[in-house]
Parts: sequence; C-alpha cells; structure tokens
Amino acid sequence: MKNENCVIRKLKLRNKFSGKYIFLLFLLFLFVLPIGADANSGNAITLESLVGQELSFSLLAGERPVLTHFTNIQPQLVPDNEVLASQIRGIISSLNPGIMVETLNIYSKPEGAAHRAWSNEESLSLYNNLLALSSLAGIEYFSASRGAMRTFYESSTVIDSPTARRAIADPFFAEPPAELTIYASQRDLTFGTNVYRYDYYYMPQGSMMIFVQENITALSYGIIPAVSRNRLRSIVAVMDTDTHIVVYAASMARASTLPGMRDRIGSSFSNRAEAIFMWFSSRADLVYK
Repeated sequence: MKNENCVIRKLKLRNKFSGKYIFLLFLLFLFVLPIGADANSGNAITLESLVGQELSFSLLAGERPVLTHFTNIQPQLVPDNEVLASQIRGIISSLNPGIMVETLNIYSKPEGAAHRAWSNEESLSLYNNLLALSSLAGIEYFSASRGAMRTFYESSTVIDSPTARRAIADPFFAEPPAELTIYASQRDLTFGTNVYRYDYYYMPQGSMMIFVQENITALSYGIIPAVSRNRLRSIVAVMDTDTHIVVYAASMARASTLPGMRDRIGSSFSNRAEAIFMWFSSRADLVYK
C-alpha cells in the first residue's frame, strides 16, 4: 500500500509538472507568436514613434532638416533606434570629428505598400539597390549657391581592392549578408577622384539598413588638403515605418582648419546628403513603382 501511494504521488507530481510545462509553453507561444505575426502580417512602427512628433510634422510638411555642428558635436536628428545611435556614438568616439552635418528625409511609400512593413522581397531589392554604387554616377543635387541642379558624382565604380583598383560589377545578393565591405572609386566635383570603403549592415528584422562610407585616400580641394585619409565617415540609415521610409544621413570629419575650408566642407557634406537622398529615391522608385 505504501508503494502504491508512492506511485500515485509520483504520478500526481509528474502530471503537475507536465501541466506547468505545458502552461509555460503556452505562455511562451503567446509571447513569441506576436513577433512572428508582426513580421508576417507586416505591422510597422509609425513615423512619429521613430523621429518624434516635432520632426514628424516638419517632414510631413515637406521640410528637410539639416544641422551643421562645428563644436561640442551632439547629434540631434538621429531617429529613435539604439543600433543606429550606437553606431554614431562609436564613430564620434573614434574619429573625434571637427565637423558634422546631419540630414533627415522621408520617402513616401505608394498606396499599395503603405500601412505595412516592407516585405522580404522589397527589403532585399532595396538592399541590392543600395549596393549599386555605379548608379551614383551622374546623380544631381540642387545647388542653392548656383540656383540650379548640379552633378555630384561624375563617376562611381566598385573596385576589387583599394590597391589594385580594378573595376568590378556591383554586388548582388539573393540572401544578403548581415555585414559586407566593398570599395569604390568615385569622382565628385568638389574633391576629385578618391577611393572609399563602404561597410553595409542589413537588419531586416529591425526594418533597417545602414552603410558607412570612409575615405581611403586623402580629400583635397584643388591643391588644398581638406580631409586626411580615414578621417571622413558618412553614415546613411534607411529605416522603415508604416507610411514612409526614413533616410538619416550624417557626415563627419576631422577636417582642415584653413580659413573658409570648414564652411566649404560643410556645404559639400550637405550637398552629398542631398544627392544621396535623391539617388535613394530613384532607386526606391524602381522597387515600389
């Protein structure tokens, strides 16, 4: 009888444990399911939750905020994303820039793509379009000083390495890597022909893509040195919301302190950001339209 009671007690404990185990699995299922459901059903964060109410109103009104920092550099236009904020903090810490230009823009999704997160196909296509650096050749920006459109990059070619500099095709992926580094030879109207390193970060779960540009060669304005090698970083983040894609860009450099050069570099950085956004818009059009 004692043994029988012992068996019965063990069975009750086992059943009790099994019940708790099933209940815990059920709770886990409840918590995990919405994450998967969001990804499949296409829920996306709002523009306001990403950039805040004030900037959201400004962007929707057609404004394109631009901030230039020369001292006590503290980014002010960064969207609310810790991964991006951490990247920027790291660049500022390692570079100790003397100038930083921030810009914020939005790309309006077409009606068929609005009120949902971008699909896997859309994010993949956007990523590959961001890798198409050859398509930067001939892009234009509006020059406020000239009151007209002006070409930014005269040429842009992906190369095999910063030493050999042999031209290769733009990379293309069916399954994007989480991180990727490529090099490009680019000629712009301000600093001439230079070699740049591009580091790409693909985060589809977080609905964000980032690329960071670094100068491998020194930048000069004519015969005047402007930015030494490895002293320029331009970071561009492409972030999804329910109705818009947010494009945040920041260029930072430890630049020449020659009279008037900082202002010229700041203007060039603003033009660079404007040209990159115009380029992104044209590439996004290929994806959505």
